Amino acid sequence: MQVKIKNATLGQAIDLLFNLSLRGKESRHRTKFIKKLGERVKEVEEQRKQLAKEHSHLDDEGNPIMKEDGKKYDIKDFDAFQKDIDELYNEEMVIDGGDNQDMLKTVKKVLEECNVAFSGNEAVIYDYLCDQFEEAENHD
Repeated sequence: MQVKIKNATLGQAIDLLFNLSLRGKESRHRTKFIKKLGERVKEVEEQRKQLAKEHSHLDDEGNPIMKEDGKKYDIKDFDAFQKDIDELYNEEMVIDGGDNQDMLKTVKKVLEECNVAFSGNEAVIYDYLCDQFEEAENHD
């Protein structure tokens, strides 16, 4: 099984899974899965910052110019920056079976047997995760 999750949905997936009430193996595997997603979130954030620096005006020392008291980069071409960010967020994290096989099967089972009534954004992310796990199973 190989599960693919878009970078843009990682945070929402973590929140949804984190708030499920689970025990034993299901809880352990969910936590392991969340940890993997969390590591990717950190990588994506670092890449986002790097893109912001690359698209920023530079000072005399070659450092990115910051505005709003150091909270935002002074972006040269916002459209080009946004294009690169969109590309980053549309990239997929791939979690292969191998050592993760049991974890992926458990998380899939948790999602299938989940008895929570989701609404709004949670319902959308729940549906997305279910689709990703179903697609992974269909490609086995």
